[in-house]
Amino acid sequence: MTKLVPMPTIWTIEPYCLPGSANVVLTSNISMLDYPHRRGGHCGSGAMRDLLEWAGLGWDGPPDEGLVFALSGSLDLSYVRDTTLMPPVYLVGRGGDLETDLPRRLGARVSVHATDDAHDGWALVREAIDDGRPALVWADIAELPYLRVRLQMSRHDIVVIGYDDERRVAHVVDNDRDDVQLVPYEALARARASQGFPVPTRHTYFDITWPDRLPDLASAAAEAFSQSAAAMSSSTGPSIVSDRPSAVGSTGLAAVDLFAEDIAGWSEVFDDDVLDLVLHGLSAFIEKAGTGGGLFRRLLSAGAADVARLTGDLRAHEVATAAHRSAERWSLVASLARQEGTAQSRLDAAASAAATLPELERELVSALEAAGTSTEHRSGS
Repeated sequence: MTKLVPMPTIWTIEPYCLPGSANVVLTSNISMLDYPHRRGGHCGSGAMRDLLEWAGLGWDGPPDEGLVFALSGSLDLSYVRDTTLMPPVYLVGRGGDLETDLPRRLGARVSVHATDDAHDGWALVREAIDDGRPALVWADIAELPYLRVRLQMSRHDIVVIGYDDERRVAHVVDNDRDDVQLVPYEALARARASQGFPVPTRHTYFDITWPDRLPDLASAAAEAFSQSAAAMSSSTGPSIVSDRPSAVGSTGLAAVDLFAEDIAGWSEVFDDDVLDLVLHGLSAFIEKAGTGGGLFRRLLSAGAADVARLTGDLRAHEVATAAHRSAERWSLVASLARQEGTAQSRLDAAASAAATLPELERELVSALEAAGTSTEHRSGS
């Protein structure tokens, strides 16, 4: 899949890229991989989708992002309210190990490298690119100049596919942009050395060796559905900010219950100005913060529908339906939180809509459990 085309070092090479593509150049100090790219809904599943296509892997052609997310088994929920943080409310709908669980489930070998030495961290990325392999790394969105955001998020997945020592820029692919981005070395180093929320990036790099072929889709999907159900059924407390006495939070279905109860009392915790910001932040966490819409449930729905279509598994179809219902309700909460009106009226409307989330999320977990226990319930079998 990967081609490196030598070019004379005396040439002046201008970056050339089309939406959804990465072209190839190589000189003594410029290297760029031939790499497919589609804009994605989430950084992790979007990056993995591109990597699978780069590796030439799929079941019925290159997989869509929803299928990748579903096969990661990463559906989860974490809710944290902590008035000492900014923003003081944190909501995320996936687990923390998508970048390792997905490739390993598909038969890949994954090594995770982390270091506090910027030179060593960059050397690993350059080595991968020189070897013809794209490098999946963590970066803090606040330090990536093309995103132009203030909010810190240190576990944002990007893929480095090239570098240019003359211009001192790295060639970066991001799910949030169509084109290859030119990121100054200094900015990328800061993004990869962030001490921001939720964890230090530590120049983390995921070294993935993909298999020659993928495993049986039905079996991989059943395993992933079971993992998501197990994650949602357990509760380990506010894992994102563990050991913070000021934090109120939980994970899984317990987090759904806590959020549905807690949101109704936000007006007693935050004054009107802060409440307004929190409600807009809530909407962003559900719809805009790289979730694929509906707090990752919409990605799961699309992926489960692909599993049902490709395997005939009726239980996967039930997962798709339940995930769609949950996604629609989360999206309604987000819409009501950002609608016109006073902060209190928006809060009341969003809290009313959130009251049905525990039931919908339990229906989703039940569907995931059923789809994870057997691959025998297929149409015509």
